Amino acid sequence: MPFSDALRFKDSAVFIDIEVTPGSKIVQIPSGYNEWRKRIEVKLSEAAQKGKANEQLIEQFAILFNISSAYVSLENGWTNSKKTLRIDGISLEAANNVFEKIFETK
Repeated sequence: MPFSDALRFKDSAVFIDIEVTPGSKIVQIPSGYNEWRKRIEVKLSEAAQKGKANEQLIEQFAILFNISSAYVSLENGWTNSKKTLRIDGISLEAANNVFEKIFETK
């Protein structure tokens, strides 16, 4: 699957390259995959103001992987639509499986 290009394992954590669209009508994780940028696309309902969209992003990825939000952090991209998430406590295989199931149904 091409989305796996957006995932990598390093330092006992999974890093996920994403592209966020804040202020959408719905929350959709993932909303697609940008093959050119090699990023998983995400839509958030919160506006990109005062870190609200970043907070929602972390919360939604914790829900997606069924882990505490304490295990999800932004590695870079705090003020950019292109971000890298760090997720501790899961394997690369587990992350691939979660996204594979989602993308199969689309």
